[in-house]
Order: sequence, then structure tokens, then C-alpha cells
Amino acid sequence: MTRLRKRMLEELQRRNYSSETTRAYLFAVKDFAGYFGKGPDKLGQEHLRQYQLHLLNDRKLAVETVAGRISALRFFFVKVLRRPYRELDFVYPKHAERLPVILSEEEVARLIESAITSYHRVILMTLYGTGLRRQELCRLKVIDVDSQRMVIHVRQGKGNKDRDVTLSPRLLEVLRAYWKWRKPKTYLFPSLYRKNPEQPIDSHTVWYAVREAARRAGIKKKVSPHLLRHSWATHLLERGTDLKTIQVLLGHVDLEATTIYLHLSQRHLQG
Repeated sequence: MTRLRKRMLEELQRRNYSSETTRAYLFAVKDFAGYFGKGPDKLGQEHLRQYQLHLLNDRKLAVETVAGRISALRFFFVKVLRRPYRELDFVYPKHAERLPVILSEEEVARLIESAITSYHRVILMTLYGTGLRRQELCRLKVIDVDSQRMVIHVRQGKGNKDRDVTLSPRLLEVLRAYWKWRKPKTYLFPSLYRKNPEQPIDSHTVWYAVREAARRAGIKKKVSPHLLRHSWATHLLERGTDLKTIQVLLGHVDLEATTIYLHLSQRHLQG
């Protein structure tokens, strides 16, 4: 590990950044340096401008992805190299505000039934039944399923915040049958491919389970684990759950982030 990479890792750890954000930030700086073939501490403002144009025009990356790279480079220059913020022009590309596409309840049922394995089916049902983010599901432990209170504890979710999500009787029944079958000890969904079975499932496995089920179900929409989260929240709203409750269940800090589901709910649109 190079001196600069070690320093950046330490600065990220000091601020308690998540492991996913840490990986993304380290990769962004590595990619930035690799594009110019120089150490990142030898690069400056003009290199930032050229790199951003390269990401947008040559590599055709999504605006959100480019914005994430810029955030990583800002962290590197300001927090690691201690360069004055005002001397650097960090330009964030403007992105269009688009409503997420959601699945109907019938499509969700088809998706779950099309899972390629029983293990994947339980993963899909848990994703949709709780509205968890992909990384939150990966980190779930057996002790987080509280059948007495009928909740699932989400520990250190986005923003390092804990919360509880509701556990339906149907999902509890599925998870109990799954536990009797797989006997997970620590993590609810342990890795199937690592030598140490006490490691959590990889997030890419969750993504693959969703995408492959969507392909088998013949769903043409661009389906991802996060789309199940959007669909779950919208369906809750359509069944009459109030917006404040949905905000708490999703772990949104600001209610404004939750109001997007008003635009997705057929019941509210028709009203």
C-alpha cells in the first residue's frame, strides 16, 4: 500500500465513512492517477477538468457516477493533501431530475417466483418485504430478526444510523423455514463462495439475484435491488401508510426525500 493510499484510508476511517464509500473513493483516486500515468499528488486543477470531460464524453458514465468521482477527488485534495478548497474548482455536472420506474405488485410476484434458486428467492422476498438497501441486507445478522417485536434491526445503515423495519408474519414464516434449511450462524445471508462461511454475502450476488430473476420473468424494466426498495415504499403509500412512517422505515433523514413516492403512487396521482 502506497503512502498516499494509506493516508487517504486513515482519513476516511477517522470520519467513519462506510466500507462501500471507502472502496469507491479509493478507486476514484486510483483511476484518476492511472488516466494520467502520474501520482495523484502531482496532478492539479487542469487535470481535474480533463478527467471530468473524459468521464462524461469518452467513457459516457452516468452523471451521478461522475459526481461521485468528483466528491472522492475533492476529499483527496482537501482532506488528504490539505490543499486550500478555494484554489480548486470542483464542478458537479447537473443531472436531470427523473422519477424512478417502479414495479407493480404483480411484477414483484413474478420476479420472486422467477428466482433461479431458493436462496435467491429468500433474498428477493427480504429485499421487497423490508425495503432494505443492498448493503443493509448483506450485513443483516440472525440476531437482528426480532420475532417478539416483529421488527428487523438495521444496524449502521446509511449515515451510520440504526433503525427498525417492520417484519410481516409472511416474511417471518419464510425466514424461519430458511433458517431451518440453511442454519446460518452469524450473518443471515452468509457467503456461499468464501472459505470462511461467517462472512456476509457479497453485494454483487444480491444484484445478480435480482437482475437474473427479472430476465427470467421477462420484465423489460431496468430492475435493481434499489428498485425493489422504491416499489416497496410506493406500495406502502398506496395501501394507506402515511409518509412520515415510510420516511422512518426507509431511514431517510429528510422527509423531502420521501415525497418522491407521492409522484409514483397511482392512488395519489388519481386523487
